[in-house]
Amino acid sequence: MQGKRLYERVAQAVAGDIVAGRYKLGDRLPSERDLAALHDVSRPTIREAMIALEVDGLVEVVTGSGVYVRALRRKHGKPAPADVGPFELLEARARIEGESAALAASHITDEELAALEALVAEMEAENARDVVMSEDADRRFHMAIAAATRNSAMAQVIEGLWEARNQSLQNLRFLEKARAEGVKPRIEEHSAIVAALRSRDPRAARHAMRTHLRGVADMVFAATEAEAMERIRAEIAGERRRFQLGD
Repeated sequence: MQGKRLYERVAQAVAGDIVAGRYKLGDRLPSERDLAALHDVSRPTIREAMIALEVDGLVEVVTGSGVYVRALRRKHGKPAPADVGPFELLEARARIEGESAALAASHITDEELAALEALVAEMEAENARDVVMSEDADRRFHMAIAAATRNSAMAQVIEGLWEARNQSLQNLRFLEKARAEGVKPRIEEHSAIVAALRSRDPRAARHAMRTHLRGVADMVFAATEAEAMERIRAEIAGERRRFQLGD
């Protein structure tokens, strides 16, 4: 399984257990915590794997009860190669954008800092009106920091991470659910990043960026507990019914 993303490995392992008969139709899977211990991964990775298995039609999340086996073979095959999980994406962003902020701290100009402050103000205003527009300002904020590194390779990598964020079907579903739970760009954390950059302190800038992105991961995790996963399952089922009616 070399080269597979972590949640894909877990999803494939659980699917293999189902196909092999370890879990039978109607069985409840072990708890999220137990699965995390069994596969030596984090709970967010287990959550990504369960949603991937739901999309494939193998399992169903029942609110307040658990995850149940609903089929003994996959309907849709493996996850699409571009379907990056939201938590692994945020981990990559925390590591890479943390270094981007550290490098930018040594090169950023007063004009670029003023532009970042304007973007923070735009995010704050849009949070009260249109979270999608606020997220667009958020993207421009992070890309402006990448540009301030004066390293085009790093800027291209970060742009690629944002493209993955907006193209991964699994990540888009997580974003939709997070928005429904009121998750928005956090103004105070963006302001802390600007303050660290203004101090021209690479270590502080790295810390502020990583703190911010790990906080985003925590928010997304909290917004995708079992109740939210149940809504995802219901929406997927509805989409499948509409597709079948259209045949």
